[in-house]
Order: sequence, then structure tokens, then C-alpha cells
Amino acid sequence: MTICYAPQGVCSRAMTVEIEGDVIRRLEVEGGCSGNLQGISRLVEGMPVEEARRRLAGIRCGEKETSCPDQLSRALARWQQEQK
Repeated sequence: MTICYAPQGVCSRAMTVEIEGDVIRRLEVEGGCSGNLQGISRLVEGMPVEEARRRLAGIRCGEKETSCPDQLSRALARWQQEQK
């Protein structure tokens, strides 16, 4: 399953996450800090959705209330809710 998410309050403009079962297979982020987001993508690929969501939730970017990792956790949480 592929989910598309429009992050709010961060530099990235779009997140596309491919999930197989409950495992993240691929993450692509448009916009934002390229190196950091490539690193996050590689770290979460192969990781269970719940683990990635838990690890990334609440991370802030500077003075912002959220961050790209936090926005990814919100996208994953939304997906989990839709699966119920």
C-alpha cells in the first residue's frame, strides 16, 4: 500500500510511504533537508510502522512545534487508524 501525506509546518512538501504488511518498504520525501531526509528514509526502510512512529513522534525542528520526522510519525499514525 502506498500512502501520500502533505506535511504541515515543515520544509518538506510531500511524503510518499510504501508499506507492505506493517513494514515500511520505501520512503520518499519531496523538499526539506535532502541529506537528513535521505538518512531518515534509509533508517526507516525495513522498520515496522509502529516502531518508526514511536521513535519519530515529538521530534522538533528548532523552534517549530514539529519536524519532518514528527510529520512522518503523524502520517504513519493516520495510516494505522485507517487500518482499524
